Amino acid sequence: MLGVHRPTVTIAARMLQQAGLIRYSRDHIEVIDRPGLEAAACPCYRLITDQYARLLEPT
Repeated sequence: MLGVHRPTVTIAARMLQQAGLIRYSRDHIEVIDRPGLEAAACPCYRLITDQYARLLEPT
């Protein structure tokens, strides 16, 4: 679903796990620190979530 090679996902997940943000094992990812994970994400994450929330607001 991500459109990337599995080794790339493994490397990224390992880095996030070492930072204490997620717990990762094959086929399972558990978010341990959501605020920390959001802070580690690119700035576009916040822009996308804000836009999504704005589009879903009742009119």
